[in-house]
Amino acid sequence: MLLDSICMLDVACCSPRTTVLQAARLMREKHTGDLVVTEEDGDARKPLGIITDRDVVVEVLAKGLDPATTPVGSVIRTPVVIAQGTEDSSVVLERMKEHGIRRIPVVDAHERLIGIVTVDDLFRQLATDADLLTQIIARERSREQRTRR
Repeated sequence: MLLDSICMLDVACCSPRTTVLQAARLMREKHTGDLVVTEEDGDARKPLGIITDRDVVVEVLAKGLDPATTPVGSVIRTPVVIAQGTEDSSVVLERMKEHGIRRIPVVDAHERLIGIVTVDDLFRQLATDADLLTQIIARERSREQRTRR
């Protein structure tokens, strides 16, 4: 399945100059555990990285940094791992495994942010596909039982 059909389009974002405290408040407001850090390029947003709630704890609080003055740009890992909307989810799942990450910003052909895909999204898609396969098997059995009486 192509990413642009399963990725979340409503992406919570912030700039690299946003403080970690502001980012944490935005995560709370948006009910998300991550923000895509973007640089504005006209009307387009280009992903620079991702900050997660875990990054806030491990990279800022545990190191004694002040979240009110620490910019998220100093916390994110670069370069950011991205995926094209036209890529197959299995390819991106392999990329996630290779890089040890659970979230990937999804971009268009011009590397403009169009969404984000997470391991949870891919797992949900897998569960939906597995359910459809189970329904096919059940219907086949039922059809066979009716026709072989």
